[in-house]
Amino acid sequence: MQDTAPLVVGIDVGGTKTQLRAFAGDTLVADHVRSSSGWRPHDPVAAAGWLAALAADALPAGARPSALAVGGHACETPRQCAQIRTALQLHFDAPALVMGDAELLVPAAGLDKGVGLVAGTGSVAVGRFADGTPVQVGGWGALLGDEGGAAGLVREAVRAVWAAHDRGEEPDPLALGLLSGFDVPEVPALGAALEHATAASAEWGRHAPAVFAAAEAGSPLARTVIAEAGRALAGLVERLAARGVVVDDVVVAGSTVLAQPSLYDAFASALADGVPSARPRPLRAPPVDGAVAMARSLL
Repeated sequence: MQDTAPLVVGIDVGGTKTQLRAFAGDTLVADHVRSSSGWRPHDPVAAAGWLAALAADALPAGARPSALAVGGHACETPRQCAQIRTALQLHFDAPALVMGDAELLVPAAGLDKGVGLVAGTGSVAVGRFADGTPVQVGGWGALLGDEGGAAGLVREAVRAVWAAHDRGEEPDPLALGLLSGFDVPEVPALGAALEHATAASAEWGRHAPAVFAAAEAGSPLARTVIAEAGRALAGLVERLAARGVVVDDVVVAGSTVLAQPSLYDAFASALADGVPSARPRPLRAPPVDGAVAMARSLL
């Protein structure tokens, strides 16, 4: 196999699942999906070892990559990604790239430049300056940010329900949905339910469907939360534009924004107001295709 065509490996390490695809020329050699459990991007040596073990499990016995590209969840700075890439050299004698997973979106869409916007459990937007330097905005996690992602939506929904409770209003469909989901008897108990989560992003985020269900049931609170989440996502793109990033094409991905038309429409409307030149483009290909494209660029 290695004598006929170079083996290129692309890996998308998402917050929940990881996908590896490998090609020898145009021939698909491996397409492997597994949980992202154990991914530790803030420990470069551990992260590199995790990636090497993944490749060993997914690739045919004896296969040696000619080029490797990785998009890693929570790989947040160029320095952090460079440290993982350096550690990878202990495992692979091949050129490699390591970047944040949102950076896979633009090449996955077949574009040379643009913005990648993810709103899944969390939210983040990435682009590049004219000199190629990557820049990221958002992605601060469920406690501090991630507006427009599932966890951020739930956090803001609880805040909205609390405010309504403080105004003396009776629980509406949003409050009732959250009370049922968190299995607590009254609105004040929602705070403790959030605080007791051991993995805030995942545990909060799984309640996001209740926000959209409440909006469909007519809850003004839920509709406001969704509209503000859409504006927050558009605000990430505006922030990149203000820093000089070209934002003409905005490739959008994520299990929350693409699965919920009300959120996507709120984002698109706010983007048209804030950055009229920007074109939102829902990603139709899997992000791992962007990793494969980046690996091919190393040959």
